[in-house]
Amino acid sequence: MSGPLQPALAALAEGRVIVIIGDRLRGGDIDFCVAAKHVSAEAVNFMATHGRGLVCLAVTPARAVRLGIELINPGRENQSGRPHGRSIEAASGVSTGISAADRAHTIAVAVADGSTASDIVSPGHIFPLITAEGGVAERPAAAEAAIELCRRAGAGDAAVICSIMRDDGEMARIEDMGDFLARHGIPVADIGDLLRAG
Repeated sequence: MSGPLQPALAALAEGRVIVIIGDRLRGGDIDFCVAAKHVSAEAVNFMATHGRGLVCLAVTPARAVRLGIELINPGRENQSGRPHGRSIEAASGVSTGISAADRAHTIAVAVADGSTASDIVSPGHIFPLITAEGGVAERPAAAEAAIELCRRAGAGDAAVICSIMRDDGEMARIEDMGDFLARHGIPVADIGDLLRAG
């Protein structure tokens, strides 16, 4: 695929971190993203250190069903609009669960072929986001975009995302990130470009 998304797709295919912009539901907030199938302790540590937001695992509804994860609050009352499932941990192979290595292991277990509800426990230190069935066309947000980008990159159908805060604790905007992105060689994917790509 050519066009503005190509650098980000190439990075995802190689297991590198990208930035997603253009979330229509979060007013300019931006996110780090890496394909879940390529996640590593280094990638988790990078996102936790430089993103500072929650490290979340974006999954399809089908994977959520297979893992036995439901929305925390599926009804309309007191609904934030964020599609959070209950937090998870790998059922084995972790110690405290919070280290970058433990979180990477939990993600790897959750997205492994054949994983089921018996492979995870709750609560834990990874926060699933259960994406809309219709993907980014239905919900033009970072979680859905992350999965669509990973699919287009041939990097599976699950993604790890982390919202980015500035040093002062305010949410970062893409204009805050120019030097950082250039220094780390991180490409940017705009959800608007993804929607236009069809």
